[in-house]
Amino acid sequence: MTDYYEILGVPRDATPEQIKKAYRKLAREHHPDVAGEDAASEDRFKDVSRAYDVLGNPEKRRAYDLGADPASPGGGMGGGFGFQDIFETFFGAAAGASAQRGPIPRARRGQDALVRLDLDLAEVTFGAHREVPVDTAVLCPTCGGSCCRPGTAPLTCEVCHGRGSVQRVARSFLGQVMTTQPCAACHGFGTVIPEPCPECSGEGRVRSRRTLAVDVPAGVDTGTRIKLTAQGEVGPAGGPAGDVYLEVRERKHDTFVRRGDDLHATLQVPMTAAALGTLLTLDTLDGEREVDLRPGTQPAQVVTLKGLGVGHLHAAGRGDLHVHVDVQVPTTLDEEQTELLRRLATLRGEERPESRLATASSGVFSKLRDKLAGR
Repeated sequence: MTDYYEILGVPRDATPEQIKKAYRKLAREHHPDVAGEDAASEDRFKDVSRAYDVLGNPEKRRAYDLGADPASPGGGMGGGFGFQDIFETFFGAAAGASAQRGPIPRARRGQDALVRLDLDLAEVTFGAHREVPVDTAVLCPTCGGSCCRPGTAPLTCEVCHGRGSVQRVARSFLGQVMTTQPCAACHGFGTVIPEPCPECSGEGRVRSRRTLAVDVPAGVDTGTRIKLTAQGEVGPAGGPAGDVYLEVRERKHDTFVRRGDDLHATLQVPMTAAALGTLLTLDTLDGEREVDLRPGTQPAQVVTLKGLGVGHLHAAGRGDLHVHVDVQVPTTLDEEQTELLRRLATLRGEERPESRLATASSGVFSKLRDKLAGR
């Protein structure tokens, strides 16, 4: 093996600075621009450059000190076993051989699937039973997952004799080294399929559309995932099926707005009904319910109907329904209506109402502030 230390004229324990200094000196002396067309100097320059390429690189120098020559085409070990092979042997193939005991199983677990499930407000409130179509891989009906044409069976690999791996011996400076690698003939399975199933092409599974039945619990919300264990695609060669995850997306409702497990709705009432009080009928998810407005009901007042909200997820009971009152002030009045309101204003002493600002703890702006603050 070429002695790069001798070429650079440095001891084997030379520091990186000493190696660099020696290389620069020799490179200047034998560079073609300096030495001209001297063949000996040109060869000497190439040897010096090759020596510095190895000794100037810490990893290559370490390998060289162990007996390898990283600058040679095969790693400089001889016998077709190079520098790269050493590391593959001791840290790659050798480690893999000790971990792999026997052939690789042909059957493997199938992948999981994520399916979106759109639900109405009533379905998330009370729960629902849904039939969900999914496109997935199912067990091949022809071969039953064996991957073979009916009437045939897998054969033991003649190359590895069913082990799934082969061994080779190579020479190195350490002597003969044995490495283990997956068999290229059977791809590590230990068996080969001489006649693959014509329907699944030797996969043991085919694509198909299935319908999954799922019971959706009350209280699910957008982003909730429902797991259907072992309902996903069947694995290769009839391996265990993966799981299906149904991700819920709740559709918007025309009347009700959901906040947690509570529902909110706005009820528009005439000014006179708010002042005099009235009994109104409201269509809820549970059917018609009566809303009792007391005399003097104020704008933005909230009437709560207990237990008419969304069901609690994995718990008993339901949220509430909050009805927000929107008092409608008439914008057009005829003469008789105008006269009646004027008489009412006179009776209440409000012909010329006093203008005063509400306190900070009351009024519309306070209610709006509290609402934005989530109180």
